[in-house]
Formats: sequence, structure tokens, C-alpha cells
Amino acid sequence: MNLLSVIIQATTGLINSPEAEEIKLSLWELAKEGGWIMIVLAIFSIVAIYIFIERFITINKASKKDNNFMDNIRNYMIEGKLDEAKTLCKEKDTPISRMIEKGISRIGKPLNDIQTAIENVGNLEVSKLEKGVALIGMISGAAPMVGFLGTVTGMIRAFYDMSMAGNNIDIELLSAGIYEAMVTTVGGLIVGIIAFLLYNIIVSRIDNVVNLLESKSIEFMDVLNEPA
Repeated sequence: MNLLSVIIQATTGLINSPEAEEIKLSLWELAKEGGWIMIVLAIFSIVAIYIFIERFITINKASKKDNNFMDNIRNYMIEGKLDEAKTLCKEKDTPISRMIEKGISRIGKPLNDIQTAIENVGNLEVSKLEKGVALIGMISGAAPMVGFLGTVTGMIRAFYDMSMAGNNIDIELLSAGIYEAMVTTVGGLIVGIIAFLLYNIIVSRIDNVVNLLESKSIEFMDVLNEPA
């Protein structure tokens, strides 16, 4: 009996045996069969979900629209009440208000300098929103690789047990290694897919904030270009 046929029979026996039909593994019990690789994948999933929730809340706060904010800023600027406009920006304390406050503080300088100052603040605000997001992207790529590592170690374990057993190879001997190989593959793919989806959701939300910042900066520059 060659090595491949032994593995096939072992796998088939695990599925078709009467004992296997009666046993129902819970998710926790199944995860334990994956060994230490599942601990790494669990840490990956916790980190990805934590960063996603924290960033989602922060980005939602940053993307809140106040339709009256720019109208009030425009009225203050027309009336020459720059201090009141700055105070309003500080009270709002949002990426948009901080960007506009920088523009107001540069009033009196060339328009190009004002626009550059606004863009610099906008870029800093976006970089703050992106904090930790790259880690989710890394997890989405690393998790399947870690899962495949578990597949390799599981098969190595199965082959090692077979070599140590000699001619006394049975289903129970191979089950641990095969379980580890299959469970870690599935676990790595699940964590990778979830992290990939979370990453793209966050990136999409950040893009919306970037578009909002750009529109408000253009609106502010239009106010400066209005005839007195």
C-alpha cells in the first residue's frame, strides 16, 4: 500500500466511519485541532476587527456634514470677523474646520500660499485617518499565508507520524496532522477574506472624507476670490 492510498483511506475513513457520523464538532473544538497556527489567526482577526471599529467611528465623526458651517465662515469673512471665524473652527474641531482655520490664519498672503497651507493640513488629516489601516491590509494578505503554513506543518506531522509508526499505520494516527492541515487552511482564508473586506470598507470611507475636504477647500478658496 503506497503513501497516497493510505492518506486517502484515512481521510475517507474519518468521514464515513459510524463513529464520525455520530460526532459533531463545535467550532471551538474544530479550531483547537488547528494547533498554534489558530492562535496566530485569532490574534490577526482581533487586531483587524479592533482597528476597523476604531477607525470606522473616527472616520464617521470626521465625515459629518454641517451645511451651515461654511455659510457662517463665509459671512464672518465678508464682515471681516476673522477672529469669530477662527473661534467657530475651534468649536467644531473636525478635519474640515482645522483645514479652514489654517486657511483663515493665512489670509493676507498670496492665494497660492493659502491654498498650499490648506492642502498640507488636509494631507495631515487624511494621514491621521489612515492610521492603522495598512495593518488591516497586511493581515488580509498574511492570514492565508499563515493558514497555508499550518497546512504544511500539518502534513509534515502526518508524514512524520507515519514514518514513526512503520507498518502500524491507522486512521487515528493520521487524523491529528490532517485536521491541522485542513483547519488552518480554512481559518487563514476566512480571516484573510474578512480583513480584505474590512480594509476596502475603510479605504472607501477615507476616500469619501478626502473628497469632502477637497470640496470644502475649493469652497473656501472661492470665498477668497469673490469680489469685495
